[in-house]
Amino acid sequence: MARGLRPLAGLGILAALLWWHSTSAFTAALRAVDAPSIALALGIGLATTVLSAARWRAVARRLGLHLPLRRAVADYYRSQFLNAVLPAGVLGDVHRAVSHGHRERDVAGGVRAVVLERAAGQAVLLTAGAAVLLARPSLLPALGPAVVPGLAALGVLAGVLVVARRRSFDVRPVLDAWPLVTALSAGALAGHVTLFLVAARLAGATAPLADLVPLVLLALLVMALPINIGGWGPREAVLSLAFGAAGLGAERGLTVAVVYGVLAFVASLPGALALLLQDRQAPPERPDQVREDVPALAGRGQ
Repeated sequence: MARGLRPLAGLGILAALLWWHSTSAFTAALRAVDAPSIALALGIGLATTVLSAARWRAVARRLGLHLPLRRAVADYYRSQFLNAVLPAGVLGDVHRAVSHGHRERDVAGGVRAVVLERAAGQAVLLTAGAAVLLARPSLLPALGPAVVPGLAALGVLAGVLVVARRRSFDVRPVLDAWPLVTALSAGALAGHVTLFLVAARLAGATAPLADLVPLVLLALLVMALPINIGGWGPREAVLSLAFGAAGLGAERGLTVAVVYGVLAFVASLPGALALLLQDRQAPPERPDQVREDVPALAGRGQ
């Protein structure tokens, strides 16, 4: 799909959901969000952002790039906010990669670090999803219609890895850091799952956690599809399908997805402050490297 049409696909998905379910799921989601949940979202967002930024820093340092943790956290917050407000859910990561590359006078290295750290996070997510399905194979038939977008997300990740390989993204310097990177990725994933579970409870989903976690992991996986609008679109469609297939109510699934979207946006709001306070004294651009290396990120979703 042409890059310019991807956000339109996400908009089409949201329009179809709005037509099918009317506005009730969306209004119920907005009513469910209250001050305590906003505070909780900000706290969980801080934890996941610090863990993700530490993962990025670990990868960047193995590639010979300087990246203080404080700067990494600010940049990661900024990229999450941009991902939330811009189409495709990836432009914040592109901005983070190129900005870091400019500071280090190595745009290729900056892009390489972001591609590898996000791929590591997706790999841990895939492993967790596979483990859950192996532990509860009875869920697979019920989730059949919703698994198809998940397989598409797998294709997106595979495409990113192929692009990385073609561009000689040597991962050997990072291999010695895999225990740390894996642990940080697992911690960040736990934070995202927790926020989803908070959203489920706020939306009135009373199913046991053992039934909700597989649905949450599937939703996180499809968020990698680059056809969203600030993360919205595939997530709502898949949770609606998955909740309906699991007998929990399609409209309930849509409400959960919307509540999560609102809480995730709230969690990214410190990135707006980081965007306002960012250091504007960046080194001169190197357009040749930007054109050559940014496409490695272009196919990766949020």
